[in-house]
Amino acid sequence: MGRIAGIDLGTTFSALAVLNEMGRPETVPNSDGERITPSTVFFAEDGVVLVGEEAVNAVSSEPSKGARWVKRFMGLDEFPDKVAGRKWSPAELSSFVLRKLKEDCSTQVGEITDVVITVPAYFDEVRRKATMDAGRLAGLNVVGIINEPTAAALYYATQYSVMGRIMVFDLGGGTFDVTLMDVNGRQVDILCSRGDHQLGGVDFDNAILKIMEKKYKEETDGNLVTDDESRARLIVEAETIKRTLSKRPSATALLYGDVGQCKFAIAREKFEESISPLMARIGMLVEDVLDEAETEPENVTSVLLVGGSTRLPVIQKRLEKIFGFPPTSAVNVDECVALGAAIHAGLRLMEESPLKVDAGVASGLKDIGLQEVCSHCYGTLAMTQDEKTDRAVLANDVLIKKNTPIPCKITKTYYTAAQGQTSVDARVTQHSTATTDADIANVVALGSLQLPPGRPAGQPVKVTYSYDADQRMHCVFQDEVSGKKLVLDIDTQAGSMSSSDVERKAEELEGYSLE
Repeated sequence: MGRIAGIDLGTTFSALAVLNEMGRPETVPNSDGERITPSTVFFAEDGVVLVGEEAVNAVSSEPSKGARWVKRFMGLDEFPDKVAGRKWSPAELSSFVLRKLKEDCSTQVGEITDVVITVPAYFDEVRRKATMDAGRLAGLNVVGIINEPTAAALYYATQYSVMGRIMVFDLGGGTFDVTLMDVNGRQVDILCSRGDHQLGGVDFDNAILKIMEKKYKEETDGNLVTDDESRARLIVEAETIKRTLSKRPSATALLYGDVGQCKFAIAREKFEESISPLMARIGMLVEDVLDEAETEPENVTSVLLVGGSTRLPVIQKRLEKIFGFPPTSAVNVDECVALGAAIHAGLRLMEESPLKVDAGVASGLKDIGLQEVCSHCYGTLAMTQDEKTDRAVLANDVLIKKNTPIPCKITKTYYTAAQGQTSVDARVTQHSTATTDADIANVVALGSLQLPPGRPAGQPVKVTYSYDADQRMHCVFQDEVSGKKLVLDIDTQAGSMSSSDVERKAEELEGYSLE
């Protein structure tokens, strides 16, 4: 049998782990012997696609030929900038990273047959579908996806002694999630999550770059950033300074701009002051998830750190101040998400294709349980009676509330409003709260259900929402009398690839050699 794997597809770094013969997850180093791989892609002159540290170095000198931080744009039709002279989708660019991980792993431990890929807890359906597309473009059999904090919690809960009400604090290179869960033995029950897919270590790097630019201007009256090449190089320098400040109280560098060079020094306190607005956003999301779960800080047993940006001392101090105890980092924070994803891949296969799981792996995974929840509220726009005015008004009727255990399925019957009505506007809404305000609710899918003519008002229309284990929504609007159906999947509304699109594009991408 092939290997079962989990992949943490990160904004700045990615990692792959496999299950060994006893069902324990192990990180697989890349071809350079590194346990994490920069999620950077560069198109070299000879037609070879570089992925990893070599790509990072190449992008610094020729940024127009490479792409970094692709994950922040996942779900969009196109990456914002042309790369090597052409437009790419984020899924296509991400597929090169996944393919590199796959090929390196296959060389060292054998072919991967089945994989689970991780996503931020607050990714919506379109981003989740795009992530699965990226895996399939890379030639992977994607058996599922899992939220990054949940994957980390699976690893901690099954490999270490963590019990009680646990908060997973996941701050990576480009995204932030905070998740609250109850852990009892090898059973993990998710309570709720909050997050921001535009908040992470990249923003800290940009804060340092702004300080560098200001210092250079003061010292030389010149410009530090003069073009895309200089910006790419300086972002790498800023990231290096950030890592130094994680270990030492100050950092120095020599800055080169358009009028020469100047010395640069920055104290940790100055850096922490510059990111105070970002820290405030992080603090608000921690408070929000506690409020949502109706939990006080003193009821939290442990805070588990996930993601490279949690190495910043200011992060750890802030969490200790909130909870009254230091956060826990029982494993390399860059690897635990991939390790947990490998466990989840094994669990999914045991449930769906048990014959593909070796006896030893199955034995190692026995008694592990996971209960995820829905990360948003989902509803539909419908006419309801306003209690104050006694008039019919358009409102958002929530069918599935946030934090509902998944998978789940909800059915509700509505009725046509007019005689001779020949169609129903089917609109699927998504929101972070259970709002009834039709103007606030975000319509994420829409269509028209055609009805037979000449019928009286009050004809039943059955609406069924099903939310699967990968946190993706499937919606069916059905006229009960005629049996006519309209099927709406949120991820097919814009920019999504069909199965045939994925197959065609995968063949095209196979023509690129990777290094």
